[in-house]
Amino acid sequence: MEEKQLTGKLYDIQGFSVQDGPGVRTTAFLKGCPLHCPWCHSPESQAFYPQLSWISMRCQGTEACNSRCIKACPKGALELGDQREDPVNNKMLQMVHVKRDLCDNCGKCADVCYPGALYICGKDYTVDELVKRLLQDKKFYEKSGGGVTISGGEALCQVDFVVEVLKRLKAEGIHTALDTTGFASWDTVEKVIPYVDLYLYDLKHMDSKKLKDMVGVPNEPILENARKLAERGAKFQIRIPVIPMFNNDEENIRKTAEFCKELGDAVTIIQLLPYHNLGVSKYMRISDKPVAEATPPSDAQMQKLKAIMEEYGLPVTIH
Repeated sequence: MEEKQLTGKLYDIQGFSVQDGPGVRTTAFLKGCPLHCPWCHSPESQAFYPQLSWISMRCQGTEACNSRCIKACPKGALELGDQREDPVNNKMLQMVHVKRDLCDNCGKCADVCYPGALYICGKDYTVDELVKRLLQDKKFYEKSGGGVTISGGEALCQVDFVVEVLKRLKAEGIHTALDTTGFASWDTVEKVIPYVDLYLYDLKHMDSKKLKDMVGVPNEPILENARKLAERGAKFQIRIPVIPMFNNDEENIRKTAEFCKELGDAVTIIQLLPYHNLGVSKYMRISDKPVAEATPPSDAQMQKLKAIMEEYGLPVTIH
């Protein structure tokens, strides 16, 4: 009997990435996250299962396809919805509406949607398949000092798959980075240590109760894992999403700076990431639920937070 291969569930692979570590990189985004951040710019990363995604601007109207998607759905989860204007042909297009309470993400509608307005977000890769794709960009890594970043969701939720991929990449001499929330058991974190050159490590709030109230998990394991990794010689790019009315007050920023100072030389850079609302449209692709929005912090506010952290002698950038 043929042995079943280890697989991981991804929702995207992004080549020529310059935001996820040094040099030119390819970033593999794994699905599933134990945190539920309301500001998440990739909400499709949170669920551990494939999801039907719907992009209305790709739809050419049910008239063009004779409502093939509606007819293909075995659950009756698609119906006629709103209309939108087609400025090119000067006419109104009849859109579809996904009844999320009936949809089981089977993908039969996506199979017949030739413009790709409906598609399944989430695909299984074997270790061989993913490594083969990542090695296609090896020449870019070598010329730029880049490499591969494994991101999420939370990649540590699929740790066995991640370890095998990282192991293969290190055997090829490729620089590896792991983008993580840090929320995992220490036993899980220990598995990746031999194969990770750099951790892109999120710090969202220093108050554990406030963090749990907002995203659903406490802070203690996140901070303790960072301390243990630093003791083991890890290198960090600390990432702080700056969220108005949540973590942008001076007290929290100072406590975050004190913690980063505690990690010592392990911290190579601190990246302040100002909130943006670009993820709102992505929420609308996978859900009918309303999304809360905030006003992005001003440049002056970001510079003030940067200056506070620099008081502690920390290397800080606004990313």
